[in-house]
Amino acid sequence: MNDTPGWASPGSAPSDGQEPGTSTPPEPTDRPGGTQPADQPAKNPQGPGPQWSPQQPPPGQWSAPTGPPNPGQAPPPPPPGPGWGTRPPTGYGPSGPAGHGGYGAPGGWGGGWGGPPPAAKPGVIPLRPLGVGEILDGAVSTMRTYWRTVLGISLTVAIVIEVIVVLLQGLVLDDSASTTALGDASATVDEQLDAMGSVLLSSGVIFLVSLVGTITATALLTAVTSRAVLGKPVTTGEAWRDARPQLLKLFGLILLLLAMVTVVALVCVLPGALLGGAAGDALTAVGSIGSIVVAASLLVRFSLAPPTLMLEKQGIRKAMARSAKLVRGSWWRVFGIQVLSLIIANVVALIIAVPFALVGAAVSPGGLSAFADADTDLGWTYLIVSGIGSVIGSLITFPITAGVAVLLYVDQRIRREALDLDLARAAGVQGYGTPGTTPRS
Repeated sequence: MNDTPGWASPGSAPSDGQEPGTSTPPEPTDRPGGTQPADQPAKNPQGPGPQWSPQQPPPGQWSAPTGPPNPGQAPPPPPPGPGWGTRPPTGYGPSGPAGHGGYGAPGGWGGGWGGPPPAAKPGVIPLRPLGVGEILDGAVSTMRTYWRTVLGISLTVAIVIEVIVVLLQGLVLDDSASTTALGDASATVDEQLDAMGSVLLSSGVIFLVSLVGTITATALLTAVTSRAVLGKPVTTGEAWRDARPQLLKLFGLILLLLAMVTVVALVCVLPGALLGGAAGDALTAVGSIGSIVVAASLLVRFSLAPPTLMLEKQGIRKAMARSAKLVRGSWWRVFGIQVLSLIIANVVALIIAVPFALVGAAVSPGGLSAFADADTDLGWTYLIVSGIGSVIGSLITFPITAGVAVLLYVDQRIRREALDLDLARAAGVQGYGTPGTTPRS
């Protein structure tokens, strides 16, 4: 048994000056009157037995017996400095200025302990289940820490998107996208349908171009964010090499999700449109609400499929199945965090883009009054200036939306699969997850 002061327990220390296992010679039975020799103190019938040292410490301050220091012997060294908390001379350890505090003494190792140390944080997030603020902060920290790579990817993709959109609007779509008939009460049904078709064509083409760019930026920024979790930088070339094998699968996944949402909308709205009349209008309204609910449910359920596909190198079906498994039981949490991130990103983008649009309209030939006239051509000046504002806004939206999706995926895997242990090993954190280290919270 360890007889170090502060750890020995009463009844475990051997007799003073005697090795364990040796016996004490028996006392004579014919000693008169129970007297003792002068050199031996009287035994206490309720005190320690013959195997105990006659020098016993006072109760409640047990330690191995120590004799007087030898002449010329150096005094004992001072105790070590305070660790997690101050350790006063109370408890099982010896008292006095040279003593150590007891294990459970108030203010000692137990009393001064304020909880486990913080979790390891090799990168932009701590390796434990994350809160909403930590997920948003992790996305912003990735953009701030690796700004060269993040802004390089976002700026390149945003410029390519806006150049294509401006050219399409200025050369191809502008002449066919007149919306005069939509605001004209005297227009015929055919004219309104033609105008609506032109608007849908223009918006659809722009949406597809933007979608391609957004998917590309998301794929590249997923690689950046996954490395940022480990505290490892990544260049644009490395991100491209990592994302390129999965890029076509990511396009297929996004198109599949869009097709699912479209089918849901048609199934919910088409019966009311075919029925017509007041009953048809009511059925269409109910179907529209139902389509929104079902589409939102599906999109949130499969919202973690893109990072799963990119990081686990899965196929489309397995990525969707993995996403559904990770989101199960946390649908409202995932939904709330993603909606919050989209609101923040788009509000910031609008704050940046709207002033550019107003400036572009002001310097255009039609001026600001052109906004009130849907049939007025604002010209190339407006398209270029507003496009610059859209590029700057994309520098904010791309990193935040991609970063939140990746960190949500990491958070769900930490909660369900203890991914933090694998991440700690990959980041080179020594001893993380072994006995005696910080537990996961």
